[in-house]
Amino acid sequence: MNNKDVQDSTNSKKGIKIVEKKWSFCPVCGKKIPEINKLKFCISCGVNLQYIREHKQLHPKKVLNPYIIPTLSPQSYRHPIKIGPKKILDEEILNTKDHELWGTMPSIGVPLGAFLLMDFITAGLIVIIVFFSFNLEILYDLISNPYFLIFSSFFELIFILVPVLYVGKYLQRPTLKNRLGLLGFTRKGFNRVGLIKEILIGLGFAIAGVIIVFGITILTAILLESIFDSEIIRDVSGATSDVDILISSSDILSLVLLSLIMILIIGTSEEILFRGFMQKGLTRSLGKWGGILITAFIFAMIHVLVVFLYILESPLVLFISFLLSFLPYFAISLLLGLIYYWRKENLIAVIITHGVYNALTIILAFFFYNIF
Repeated sequence: MNNKDVQDSTNSKKGIKIVEKKWSFCPVCGKKIPEINKLKFCISCGVNLQYIREHKQLHPKKVLNPYIIPTLSPQSYRHPIKIGPKKILDEEILNTKDHELWGTMPSIGVPLGAFLLMDFITAGLIVIIVFFSFNLEILYDLISNPYFLIFSSFFELIFILVPVLYVGKYLQRPTLKNRLGLLGFTRKGFNRVGLIKEILIGLGFAIAGVIIVFGITILTAILLESIFDSEIIRDVSGATSDVDILISSSDILSLVLLSLIMILIIGTSEEILFRGFMQKGLTRSLGKWGGILITAFIFAMIHVLVVFLYILESPLVLFISFLLSFLPYFAISLLLGLIYYWRKENLIAVIITHGVYNALTIILAFFFYNIF
């Protein structure tokens, strides 16, 4: 409103007193008014111009033009607040490439947290046994008992529980089926033939994994013998391990139960945690190879932590023991990661590969120990 158009204007909380001659601009928003006879509403803000002309003040309720959707004024504008990631619908669970998932820190932190929780529970059980028995020999006998390993293996179900609880916030309907589906543990999208195909792929790669790991172990030992004293390598390679103690105390029944545990619990829980959660998140934040390699490295490191106790003997023994243990674990983990990526982030073939590989390793070690 300018001096030519308006003679006086008085503002108050209840209304605006207006004396008009002829309006070229809206008395409310200040936008130019088109030269149209008997224009009732401002085409910009929608204020009732006819009411203002008749009553010389704004309508108490500020009646707006019903044909115009008023926009927010600059003073009241707020940027939209983004609350959490976009929810994944049921039909989108099998294809989440376009969805924002957990980032690098949760991808690594959640699995490590699950691992620490499992170790805390296992350590708590051991402390209780020591407290009530007051006999370390009983504890040693218990830990070396294959049936104790069978029992303690159920603690690895924590590897399923933790990521399943975490991924619920990314789903529109966070049912157990959808949570597991988001982690890749689902047969959705497979008919009977497709399911059999995944199982056969898993069995084939399990056998291949045994051959690959055996070959890498032999090559690593040969390479280390060419660099260091061969006697040291043989001493380290021939040192009695927990697996040797476990196999030596196993019978046929415990061997069968251990094999089933490896397939049904160990393979399933570790693949849901490491491939279904960790690698899935890392490949989206770090790319294909970043996700596969980092997951394989962390998986291998977790499985060889006990090797670091050799530092009490000598740094050289630690180094040799680490390479002899780490490289085979890294190789099988790398294979599992590649299968997971190849099978479009479905865990059926990967779980079969992991579980059967573990079972074959135990069975072969059992027969090798009893024959030789």
